[in-house]
Amino acid sequence: MSADIVNLRQFRKGRLRSDKEKQAEQNRLLHGRTKAEKSLTEALNEKAEKTLDQGRLEKPFRDKD
Repeated sequence: MSADIVNLRQFRKGRLRSDKEKQAEQNRLLHGRTKAEKSLTEALNEKAEKTLDQGRLEKPFRDKD
């Protein structure tokens, strides 16, 4: 009939750590992107912009005089 002796302070700290880790994991999923992912996105956006600009037809400049 002996029960395990638990230090409540350590138990509370352990629970707080696990809660913080869960919150951190959620934040990583929502907001975190690696540097490689950011640079890849930037490169793809630049390429798409260049491709779009290549097909642009510019009107010649006309002076109103």
